[in-house]
Amino acid sequence: MTDTGFRRPTQSIPGGEWFSGAGFGIFVHWDQASQQGIEISWPLVGRSIIPGVDAVEDAVTVAEYQATAPTFDPTNWDAADLARRAREAGATYVVFTARHHAGYNMFFTEQSDFGVEHGPFGRDITREFVDAVRAEGLKVGIYYSLPDWNHPDYPAFRDEDLPYKLEHWPAAGLVEFADTPDATDRHRRSSPEEWSRYLEYVRAQLTELLTNYGQIDLLWFDGDWERSAVEWTAPGLRRLIKELQPDVVINDRLPGQGDYRTPEQGFPLSPPSGPWELCLTIGDHWAWRKGPDNEKSARSLLVTLIDVVARGGNLLLNVGPGPDGTLPIVEQERLQEFAGWMQAHAESVIGVEPTAGIDFHGPTTARAGRLYLHLTALPVEEIIVRGLPVRRITRVHRLADDLELQHDASFEVHEASTAGDDLGELRIVAPAPSGALIDVIAIDFSE
Repeated sequence: MTDTGFRRPTQSIPGGEWFSGAGFGIFVHWDQASQQGIEISWPLVGRSIIPGVDAVEDAVTVAEYQATAPTFDPTNWDAADLARRAREAGATYVVFTARHHAGYNMFFTEQSDFGVEHGPFGRDITREFVDAVRAEGLKVGIYYSLPDWNHPDYPAFRDEDLPYKLEHWPAAGLVEFADTPDATDRHRRSSPEEWSRYLEYVRAQLTELLTNYGQIDLLWFDGDWERSAVEWTAPGLRRLIKELQPDVVINDRLPGQGDYRTPEQGFPLSPPSGPWELCLTIGDHWAWRKGPDNEKSARSLLVTLIDVVARGGNLLLNVGPGPDGTLPIVEQERLQEFAGWMQAHAESVIGVEPTAGIDFHGPTTARAGRLYLHLTALPVEEIIVRGLPVRRITRVHRLADDLELQHDASFEVHEASTAGDDLGELRIVAPAPSGALIDVIAIDFSE
């Protein structure tokens, strides 16, 4: 018997095999309205995306949201610095918002004059970031919103469209909401001619992003709920994408055409069985906002990362640059805290597999010849793990400081044999905490 008895291989994506086991990525949400210190896009339509909160936190008119576009000039933007911070924090890929729902283009495009290309900054932020991410050896992801609430053919959102129609919201399709406003409120629809022009705009922008920026490893779509897969011509978009970038990984928000699942903000009650990724904010919002934002601690974020990886997924942790292009101090601190932990512990969450058949009071991951126990709850006196080929254990130590740990193995007497591959129970004397945000125990096995 080998240690693969408790390793559970994850499903891989053809051409995007790197995604399964990538472990940790960084999401970057940013557009011109960050000058106002308000959430990205959603204030424009008067809707909160915080679960359980209906009223928008940042009440502005459409004109007020877009009014700062002509002045967007992030003079302290340093793509190389942010890419370096992502790498040091342990990320293996980064996803950047090329265009969010509100329509401001953070890349150079011939399809619109509403973007950074035509403002005082005048530099292609997306190109600078893509190049910097590649220079750090990370995979490149591009976020692209299918809707454009500023495009006249979408049609553009207007103040008289408030409140944001409940038809848009995912709950609208549930049976229990039949014949309620969630299902019957209708937003303004484009004419067939307008919609045809809008789809050409989407195809043209995707062609630019997948042609002008080198290899793109991942496409992160959003906003799919506002139209059907048929309206989006989703199969045709996938064909176009794969013609331009055959190995690009596509998320599930291109309806029916995605390679992996994207639960958001909360841990799914039933983790997806195939490739998946949890996207999560450090605070309550995606973009930079003035003042405290209920930021999570580094330890809390690490627990989520470990729980996600132990169930076969990746964590995509969001940051939001401020108006000058720099990260807020609290987000810099979280990335630095991740970097400190990753120095000794990255091997337990990057490039690993989930486990099966391990009985332990905490999340576990594995790679060839090694099992990792994550002490997300502080043990008292001893650490107990069952279901291991205990006769083949060669070493038990703590990653933080390489401390060798005293341990003993036992078997249920009627199940033990002389074959040498019995599954039994391991009891490890719990050491005093090392001071790491989360301690990890490594158990090594012979072949």
